[in-house]
Amino acid sequence: MTRTITVGLDGSPASLAAADWAAREAQLRGLPLRIVTAWEWQAPAFAPATGLGVPVPPSDLQRASAQRLLAQARSRVGEARPGLRIDTDEIPGLPVPALLKAGEDAELLVLGSRGLSKAAGFLLGSVSHAVLASCERPVVLVRAAEHGEEEAPPETSAREVSAVTGHRDVVLGLDLHKPNDAVIDFAFDAASRRAAPLRIIHGWTLPPYYYGGALMPDLNDGMVKQVRSELSDVLRPWQERYPAVEVHAQATIGGAGRHLVDASSDAALVVVGRQIRRATVGAHIGPVTQALLHHAAAPVAVISHD
Repeated sequence: MTRTITVGLDGSPASLAAADWAAREAQLRGLPLRIVTAWEWQAPAFAPATGLGVPVPPSDLQRASAQRLLAQARSRVGEARPGLRIDTDEIPGLPVPALLKAGEDAELLVLGSRGLSKAAGFLLGSVSHAVLASCERPVVLVRAAEHGEEEAPPETSAREVSAVTGHRDVVLGLDLHKPNDAVIDFAFDAASRRAAPLRIIHGWTLPPYYYGGALMPDLNDGMVKQVRSELSDVLRPWQERYPAVEVHAQATIGGAGRHLVDASSDAALVVVGRQIRRATVGAHIGPVTQALLHHAAAPVAVISHD
């Protein structure tokens, strides 16, 4: 079965931006685009408790609305990218289970995220958060268009896209303690397809016995060299696999979250990993990913892994 680039649509500007991003990604990967929407509505959680309830349209009207939304999105995307295969599907059920089901057969699941501002970054709604925390396929969250990459002509090649966007980096947040092949491969592959540089950021902390480089310069130099050596060792096979990708690796003292947020300001895509936890207490999104999702200015790809 051919995988697709699948995008969840709800009619918001952010979800339309996600559809545009997903269409470009589908062309870069030579895959079909699947646009889906869940047509079962539910009363919003913030609805006032009046005792009267919030009126929900009949199911036939809900489905008709979903069909109109999909038709409009297909027309919009198809007009810009006439060579792209586009499938649409209105899925019965509530948004979270419907999107999780749609994501099972997807190469990528792309979702829109309401943006506050370039400084404030993503505003994760309950649907996006729930899907992200439970989906085991790669998920990309996209804000409304701000970057030039999102305005590139529809039929451009990877290198032409890179020229239009000013060679914006793909940024990878790398955990040297638990480097994951799926996360690293996704980032290298994304940079390769875009003919873009790959910027790799690893955040590390000083040991508790460290009192400052000025007091122990030899220890400081030794730790820096060790971290850089470990970083080189992890990246070497990937650089051999993707020799055309220009790599810039940096090890920064302190948590990686703030550095990734800063790097996102002029990035084409930021890539991070999420460890799958199937405990009964629920899914988990780590603090670095949480910080990035709430403050990043670029699309964020979250790659789930065991």
